[in-house]
Amino acid sequence: MATGATPHFQNQMGLPVIEVGAREFMCIGALPPFDHPHIFIDMGSETETVCPYCSTLYRHNPKLRADESIPAQAAWAHQAA
Repeated sequence: MATGATPHFQNQMGLPVIEVGAREFMCIGALPPFDHPHIFIDMGSETETVCPYCSTLYRHNPKLRADESIPAQAAWAHQAA
């Protein structure tokens, strides 16, 4: 994605499915400090993909911006100390 930083998503809630606006993103699993390795996921032309670490099913929703998700709490931004 040439538009800026790669969006990060997390599944602290333990949901089976998270809708995201990006096709290329990072999955971090749960919130730090219980996160898994932050991995880059590229859906390509597919509409769904599963994180190999936490088994979260990510579903692309073209109505969302790249950094948005349903639920909104799944979008994660690193907070500087």
